[in-house]
Amino acid sequence: MVGILIAAAVALAVGLVGTPLAIRTFRHRELGQLIQVDLPDSHQTKRGTPTMGGTVMILGAVVGYVIVHFLIRVPFTPGGLMVMITMVALGAVGFVDDYLKIRNQRSLGLTKTAKFAGQALAAVGLGVGAWYWADAWRGVSFIRPLAGTALPLVLFLIWVFLIVSATSNGVNLTDGMDGLASGSTVLVVSAYVVIAFWQFRHSCFAPPMNAAGCYRVQSTESLDLAVAAAAMMGATAGFLWWNAPPARIFMGDTGSLALGGTLAALALFTNTQLLLAVLGGIYVVETLSVILQIASFRILHRRVFKMAPIHLHFELSEWPEFTVIVRFWILAGLAVAFGLGLFYAEFIAQGGTSG
Repeated sequence: MVGILIAAAVALAVGLVGTPLAIRTFRHRELGQLIQVDLPDSHQTKRGTPTMGGTVMILGAVVGYVIVHFLIRVPFTPGGLMVMITMVALGAVGFVDDYLKIRNQRSLGLTKTAKFAGQALAAVGLGVGAWYWADAWRGVSFIRPLAGTALPLVLFLIWVFLIVSATSNGVNLTDGMDGLASGSTVLVVSAYVVIAFWQFRHSCFAPPMNAAGCYRVQSTESLDLAVAAAAMMGATAGFLWWNAPPARIFMGDTGSLALGGTLAALALFTNTQLLLAVLGGIYVVETLSVILQIASFRILHRRVFKMAPIHLHFELSEWPEFTVIVRFWILAGLAVAFGLGLFYAEFIAQGGTSG
């Protein structure tokens, strides 16, 4: 428990102190956000706001995670390391995308093919690491591994790619207003602190052995995953302090892809792959709104929303931006509460107790 608190505190400090330094540095180097011309007028005033703030979140999470292991000698585990590696790998893809946008002075960075390839490489690395190195269920899981869903290696890698791609792109689509993605992600990643720590406390491989409702995960790995989640939670909260409306810095694709990758990896190693769709319900809604908008326009030649993702629809419906952000934070919190409720209800249904 101490390690979790230290990881969160250190990462929070890095986010709070490092973000204003990044703001000054990025402004000096003119690394400002480019705004699509078709976005509402309220967004055009944000042109030039420093971007790529996700680098601070990644740095804070890594520093918080590593310091804990040296301070109180929490052992590194394959699962925890793979979460960090996936975060950094997808953050690197986002960083290249952000840099190309600024260098070329246009709102498009990497091509869709290049971004797809980067996400695929990160997902394959995660899948191979989970298969050969870490303690992960090689199939589909909801709150626990689903019986009969074990997959061969190729299908497992495809499944991991779908999780990584869906989550990272979902967070990316949500990142369209000041603090919207960072605020909602703090809530979702906080849920993974609880889930991983709960699995640590109720591991089948720790006393009392094979207690009712226990999880067949190594307790050391679960604790390390809780530390990794806490580090990302602290780093994101520290960044949110400066990213909250009116934002002084944006996370860019550097941050949104890194956050999505972290959540995907945590879901994989805690065996809560499908539960992630509940916990991250806000990302699901944002993604579905884009899919529905595109499908409707191509098939029916009409738009369902004034603009997609759906948070822009409400802004164009004359909701103040701050109102949209806060209400979406509330929805994200409700989704997290419902997901944690499902997680605990399943534990009780398996005969577990909270002791």
